[in-house]
Amino acid sequence: MTSLPTIRSPWRMAILVVCFFFLYAPMVLLVFYSFNASQLAAWEHFSLHWYNVLFHDDAMISAVTLSLSIAALAATAASVLGTIAAVAMVRFGRFKGSTGFAFMLTAPLVMPDVITGLSLLLLFVAMGNALGWPADRGMLTIWLAHVTFCTAYVAVVINARLRELDNSIEEAAMDLGATPLKVFFVITVPMIAPAMVTGWLLAFTLSLDDLVIASFVTGPGATTLPMQIFATVRRGVNPEINALASLILFVVGIVGFIAWRLMAHEEKQRLKDRQKVWSGH
Repeated sequence: MTSLPTIRSPWRMAILVVCFFFLYAPMVLLVFYSFNASQLAAWEHFSLHWYNVLFHDDAMISAVTLSLSIAALAATAASVLGTIAAVAMVRFGRFKGSTGFAFMLTAPLVMPDVITGLSLLLLFVAMGNALGWPADRGMLTIWLAHVTFCTAYVAVVINARLRELDNSIEEAAMDLGATPLKVFFVITVPMIAPAMVTGWLLAFTLSLDDLVIASFVTGPGATTLPMQIFATVRRGVNPEINALASLILFVVGIVGFIAWRLMAHEEKQRLKDRQKVWSGH
């Protein structure tokens, strides 16, 4: 049996440098040019002019507010629905139609955004004609559409976490008289909390980043941030977008770091608790 060739340390460092360069060099360049006084790509001098322009752009601020609101609400709803779906698939065992349920739940992962957006548009139009709801397309229809495809991603993340856990603790709690609902909230939820946070952040990012589906299901009164940026960039290079993207990178970096620290702390605490349990035996 042949072993895989080992990569020497200098080569490993070179590969890492190249990978990180392609990942982060465009972002660094974007932040760099957000402080450029000139509207052209050529550097003129350091300036905060485009940040000032951004904070006085009512259309852009409105788009940011709308996108953040939809992303937070969609991520929260998708986390609840995705957690319920994952628990049903993993903890309830096989039931009639479980294979079809799992397939339909993960189908949005591989469905093209154009097909998803068009099908949701037809659904909202049919519901509006038959039921009178939704009366018009806007924030509500965008939120419903984002919950639809974000739930699949959250369910996959939590599904993987649940399959890694030992359900003997949950079974022991039920043997001692705890109800399934109490076991879920007291034992299961704390164990899968890191996965729930990861799923929420993933759903928030996907919702905030979506352009295609939102373009299908929105109306004239609701313009999300990706739609606003796309419309602005089509008219030419605008350093205001660089300033906006730099602020988003800064906020996402802080949130990501805090989430990583919290999940690392929870994981370390869980390992300590497990070691205490085993040492007690």
